[in-house]
Formats: sequence, C-alpha cells, structure tokens
Amino acid sequence: MKPSSGRPAAPAPLVIESSVVEGLPAEGALLLRMSGSLDARGAQAWSEELRGHLQQADRAGLRPVLDMAHVQLGGAAVLRTLSETTRARTGHPDLIIVRARPGVREAVHLARLEGVRLYATLDEALRELARAVAPVEEPPAWRTQLTDPLRPSYADLHKEVRALRARVRTAPVIGMAQGVLMVRYGLPDSGSAFRALREASQRFNVPLRVLVSAVVAARPPDGEVWFPGRRSPALPPLRILARGGRDPRCRRQMIDAVLHEALAVGRAPAGYVQLVNPAVNALMLETHHGCAETFLDHLARGGGDGSADAAARGGGRQTSVPDVATAASLSEDARCALLAAGARALHSVPVFSPAGRPAGVITLHWAAAGHRPAAAQTEALALLASDASAWLSWYHRSVLLDALEHLHQGLTGSAPEPIRRRRAQGAEGG
Repeated sequence: MKPSSGRPAAPAPLVIESSVVEGLPAEGALLLRMSGSLDARGAQAWSEELRGHLQQADRAGLRPVLDMAHVQLGGAAVLRTLSETTRARTGHPDLIIVRARPGVREAVHLARLEGVRLYATLDEALRELARAVAPVEEPPAWRTQLTDPLRPSYADLHKEVRALRARVRTAPVIGMAQGVLMVRYGLPDSGSAFRALREASQRFNVPLRVLVSAVVAARPPDGEVWFPGRRSPALPPLRILARGGRDPRCRRQMIDAVLHEALAVGRAPAGYVQLVNPAVNALMLETHHGCAETFLDHLARGGGDGSADAAARGGGRQTSVPDVATAASLSEDARCALLAAGARALHSVPVFSPAGRPAGVITLHWAAAGHRPAAAQTEALALLASDASAWLSWYHRSVLLDALEHLHQGLTGSAPEPIRRRRAQGAEGG
C-alpha cells in the first residue's frame, strides 16, 4: 500500500459533455452533462468552457440544459460563474439547470439569478417548457405583443410550423429504422429500438435523422461486425473549410462553415445549404442565414421541381437566376416564394460525392435583380463544393459508420439466440 503524502488528493477536473436531445416543442435541447469538482481555482476555466457550449446552443437554435447531478463542491464559485455567464446571455433563452445538488440549488434560488431556471429532473423541465409554449387563450384585441409578451409572434409560429413539417418528413424514416432494428435484432418493441438509436446518436453527436437514414440506406450486416475490415480514413486536405480550427467531427459546425464561406465568397446577404437524405432521396434543409420565414416554410414543404436547387442537383452544374421575376426555368410556386421573401437573384451550387452522386446544394440569394457571380466567385464556390464533398464523404465513412457499428455491437449482444446463430452462420457461409 502506497503511503499517504498527508496532502488531500486533487479534485477531479470538471468535464462538460454535450449531446442533442429532441422532444421540446418546436426546438431541441443541448444537454450539457457536468461531472467533476468545481472550486475557486477552476471556476474561470469552467466559465469559459460553459460559455462556449452556450454559444454553440444559441447558434444551433437549441435550448441549453445543464445537468449538474455529478458536480461536487461549488458554493460561491458556482454562483459567481453562473451569474457572469448568464448575464452575458441577455436576449437568449434561459439556462435550464436540472438535478443540481441541494447546496447549489439553494444558493442559486436565494441569489435569484436572472436567466437561470431550476428543475429537479430533465423530464420535469421538458414538461414545464412544453406547457409554456402550449396554445393559450386568445387575449383581448387591445393587448399587443408588447403588453402581452407570452403571446407568440408570427416568426415563432412560422418556426414551429416549419419544425413540425420537418418532423412529419422525418417520422416515417424513424419508423422504418425502428422496424429494421426490431426485425434484425429481435427487439420486443419500437421503444427499445428508439432508445438504442437515441443512445448512439447522442454518443457520437450524430443527428437522429441522419442516423436513422443511414440505418435504412446502409447494407445490412452479415456478421458480428457490420463493416469488417474497415479502417477509419484520414481527413482529406481541405483548402477552405480547414480554416478557423473547426472540428470535422461536428456535423453542424462544418455545415454552418460551408454556408459562412459561401456567403463570404458570393457577398450574399442570404443563403442556405441542403443535403440529400439517402433514405428518401430528397433535399433536406440543413442550415440557413438571412432567409425569410415564409421561404423557409416553402423549403420545409419540399421545394419541388422547378427550382434552381433542383436544376443544379439534376444538371450537375452551377445554376444562376439573375432575375427571379422573369426566369422561365422557375416554377410559379418557387417564383412566388422567392419574390415574397425579397429574393430577386439567386445562384445554386451542386455538391457531389466522390462517386458522382448528388449530395447537396448550396444556394445564395440577392435582393437586387441582375446579380450574377463573377468567374472568380464561381471558381471559388466550386472549390468550396469540392471541400464540402470531401468532408462529407469522410464524415460518412468515419463518424457515421462508427455510430452504426456501435449501434450494431450494442444490439448484437441483446439479440435472441436464434438470431445470433443465423447471423454467425451467415458470416461463416460468406
């Protein structure tokens, strides 16, 4: 036995792990799980890390939820850090704290910190937030948005409708993935399949809709390993997206970077990125900037043929529309949606996989008719699309396949014996 030095052991460093949780009405939550010890010495470092996670939640449009169940110590250090961090978030959704220890909970309650809401459990927080956005009785006509801040704005309603449309489009694929897992692994019910999908989604920070599409589209496993002989590929050299110290494993961060770079190259005030969902072979909106809510609602409905996005995807080349009002290539539905959003010129850039399959579209909007990117801009946009293709291929072959392999390994052990025996026999026969 090693003799004691007589000094107390150093506290475990504080760690924050993040994962996306779906279930809030019209939005998701970024769950931040804290573990370790927090004292006065580590408060500054923790404050900076927490601020970074909260900024990530705000950029992604997610409600931040801080799980403090496994945080030791605290006291004044926790209080001061929370006060400084939340004071800098004026105008953003409140920070939700769940499962805080009694000492922390009491200190936060007595300090009456603005921008912080305490709940005993995550489920309780979700229920309270659900009630907060539930339809309310129509207020009297003389009450306006200023006098009645609880009344939802038109923008809020548009966002909620758009989120509902997206969920309606995603729900069938989730159901298909649940059915695949139930049959493949002999799971007793769809709830077991969903819990397995959600766990893999959170562990690898892969959006649930992306994971379920991969489950449906990928070839089925033949043995104990889904992708035998696979080696994680090295990240390919990126010429534009490599800037800024971005994390290539963070899908949302990289897709946001694609749009940011495209807007800068095209000097455009608005734009968006869509990627192909392989399970339904349709473009899905991933990120946007400067677009009117009515136009985003149009995209959420599917956009359809007769758009520059569809032309770029199908034709395999960049597509410019200098004047939306007179372009014969646009359908009337697309034209009306664009003009209502104040977009008079647009440019769509296709993204193709290394194998030549359509992978997505980057689209830029301008408010003035007659705008067409210069040759140097189209060349830079083509380079950006090449970067996006290379990164997306790497992400699918590394992060996404890691998540699928984890899902398979976790469920293989729980499969009934007859299913495991058939799978083993199939692997031997191959």
